[in-house]
Amino acid sequence: MEIGLGLQSDKRAGDYARLARDAERWGVDVLTVFGDLMYQPPIFPLLEMAAATERVRLGAACLNPYSMAPYEIAGQIAALDLASHGRAYLGLARGTWLGAVGIDQPRPLWALEEAVQVVYRLLGGDVDGFEGSVFRLAPGTALRYPVQRPDPPLLLGAWGPKGAALAGRIASEIKVGGSANPAMVRVIRDRLRVGAEAVGRDVDEVGIVLGAVTVVDTDGRAARAKARTEVAMYLAVVADLDPTAEVPAELLDRVKELVDAGQHEAAGRLIGDDLLDLFAFSGTPEQVAAQAQSLIDAGVRRVEFGTPHGLTDARGVELIGSAVLPLLRREAVSVPPASVPAPTASATASAVAS
Repeated sequence: MEIGLGLQSDKRAGDYARLARDAERWGVDVLTVFGDLMYQPPIFPLLEMAAATERVRLGAACLNPYSMAPYEIAGQIAALDLASHGRAYLGLARGTWLGAVGIDQPRPLWALEEAVQVVYRLLGGDVDGFEGSVFRLAPGTALRYPVQRPDPPLLLGAWGPKGAALAGRIASEIKVGGSANPAMVRVIRDRLRVGAEAVGRDVDEVGIVLGAVTVVDTDGRAARAKARTEVAMYLAVVADLDPTAEVPAELLDRVKELVDAGQHEAAGRLIGDDLLDLFAFSGTPEQVAAQAQSLIDAGVRRVEFGTPHGLTDARGVELIGSAVLPLLRREAVSVPPASVPAPTASATASAVAS
């Protein structure tokens, strides 16, 4: 299994390269940049990190086909794969908060699957064209530049049964963003199995990735206080998606109200210890390692420690590498992440119709 770091794209040029070098030196396997609304586009930090590293896999988690056309997505993954000499992965999800910029998100399963079709046809040099219900390629349409690989691995970001079933059919990995809850691993595997078995795949071919806000420090109390503030905005989005978590509706409503009013610290103070541990990694290195180990034992392929990592980014990355990773018992995964051929148009239609 792998250890990843998830970075918010809110830093200055040069900061990403430094953090990436440190993470690779400490033994991190994957570097992810979030695609959150109104932050820097992920391609900027990813290209900087690609130039600063030699081993780690790199990707955005996630791009979405509503604010970026599939041919642009293909171009960005092609650029990252070239810059990293074949270390890129493609992360796609329906996206969050797009209503704030006037972007609707109709038919998300169709949009995601057809976007995958378009991207991999372009990367693979297929000039036969594609006629979908959301996206199309006219016959003869092709990229006008070389690509490193036609099939970089696909990660889908999803929580729900339909999104997970789609990942079970077409993805190498599924990311459950905003969760540190080991109980979700079994839920997601069962949801993946529906799609995987429909196309004759072994469900274990699809890696499960859980990632969440992370704050680690030798001062565990300060780390957990910061984590509460940081996780409040995500809790307002993902708490309803976890069927194993019992979050009182009145608590969630109040957290959402405070987040909407910009009072993140006040919202965070409402989040108790048990709830915090379901949606964030936080505390001393020993506490964070114990949380990560519970996910490893539950069968994830990757644990992703998300921003802000610590009381400062640099100190958090250092502690994750020097104090958290050595405490983890990691077993090798028998099936490494691998690309999966994009589904045919007929498979798309039958799966979504069902």
